[in-house]
Amino acid sequence: MRKVVLIISVFIAAMAVIATACNSSTAKEQGSVKMDPASLVKRGEYLVTIGVCDDCHSPKIMGPKGPEIDMERRLSGFPSSRPIPSFDQALAKKGIAQFNEDLTSAAGLWGISFAANLTSDPTGAGSWPLENFKYAIRHGKLKGIKESRDLLPPMPWSNFAKMTDEDLEAVYTYLKTLPPVENRVPAPIPPVTK
Repeated sequence: MRKVVLIISVFIAAMAVIATACNSSTAKEQGSVKMDPASLVKRGEYLVTIGVCDDCHSPKIMGPKGPEIDMERRLSGFPSSRPIPSFDQALAKKGIAQFNEDLTSAAGLWGISFAANLTSDPTGAGSWPLENFKYAIRHGKLKGIKESRDLLPPMPWSNFAKMTDEDLEAVYTYLKTLPPVENRVPAPIPPVTK
């Protein structure tokens, strides 16, 4: 009899631990666990790093080991001071994506797109209200405005849309800590229809 009571007690304790863990992970998934501001910034920096945001949103300079992030213009998008790059239209019509030398612009069936400025400057996404930032990532809409145009390839917004509210807030909070870089990225160029 003691053995049965012991087994039932262990089973109930195990179920309580599992329920607590499930409730904790559900709360994290729903973004209801709040972090202190420093932890939020650190989490945002981590997510921006592993999300490889620099690959497309940061201009590069040539260093001794090849292309390196231009830290003075980090996450400022395609430099508006550059000429619009030329791409092979025949390849684009075949559905082959092409990138400029530092990956800040791309061409394909959608036309030519330019990586957005993510810094805290008024020309950047870091200046948007948090709700607009979340809407842009969750729904693929420019500036997080429902009636605006869709975000274009190669931006993988549909992958990032799966982030929790807390993670999106962390990314947003981190972007707001970046030095502002004034850079009005050009509007996309529609595909050539000839």
